Amino acid sequence: MQTLTIERNARGVARVTFNRPEVHNAFDEKMIREVITAFRDLGIDEAVRVIVLRAEGRSFCAGADLNWMKRAAEFDEDQNREDAGELALMLNAIYACPKPVIARVQGNAFGGGVGIVAAADIAIGLADVQFALSEVKLGIIPAVISPYVIEAVGARHARRYFVTAERFSGADAWRMGLLHEIADDADAMDARIDALCNAMLGNGPRAITAAKNLTQAVALRPIDDELMEDTVERIAQIRATAEAREGITAFLLKQKPAWIKE
Repeated sequence: MQTLTIERNARGVARVTFNRPEVHNAFDEKMIREVITAFRDLGIDEAVRVIVLRAEGRSFCAGADLNWMKRAAEFDEDQNREDAGELALMLNAIYACPKPVIARVQGNAFGGGVGIVAAADIAIGLADVQFALSEVKLGIIPAVISPYVIEAVGARHARRYFVTAERFSGADAWRMGLLHEIADDADAMDARIDALCNAMLGNGPRAITAAKNLTQAVALRPIDDELMEDTVERIAQIRATAEAREGITAFLLKQKPAWIKE
């Protein structure tokens, strides 16, 4: 990896760090491809239980790299479609990763960087960081990131910031739902992230994946016979797994299940 660093600890927490601080962790073709590879690999690594997405330097992610944008300006429509497809795959690699993803937002996030924060399952940031969906300033739109941003903040907030391109603070991001929590400093943010990791390490790993999939499958669907049948099928399948039997038995016997490491 040339644009990322990846660290794993013995408890099953992987830390993926954007490592292009000299360009405010803006992404280009190489970084997009490396993020896709990293999340696909970590997603199938049974030793990994939780992923923390971090960044070096002052910024979390400034969106698209300027040199990449210059090259894209010369693309025809088919080339732009292929290029945008790679960005879509990167965001979905984070969003659909079987492992829970926590975004540690220590610095500003603009454009596609906001999409990355929105694609994570949990986002914790500093109160004074700045966000912007600035695409319309360039005569373009935040199309590829829009499903994740709209899911995170709702259509009305998204519509405002899509069309104004104004900046908003970490406190505003928390109020809208882009950030789940805000912290006053890095130590407090890291302590909270450690607590969240510890909480998830106490839960069934396959159940966590199924719960993540459940949320994505049920959101915004009408509560009808089809949805009820879907949820019945999901719980029936997971109750029959070895992990579920282990968890229920451990609970009844007041023991720790096998997936909790001392």
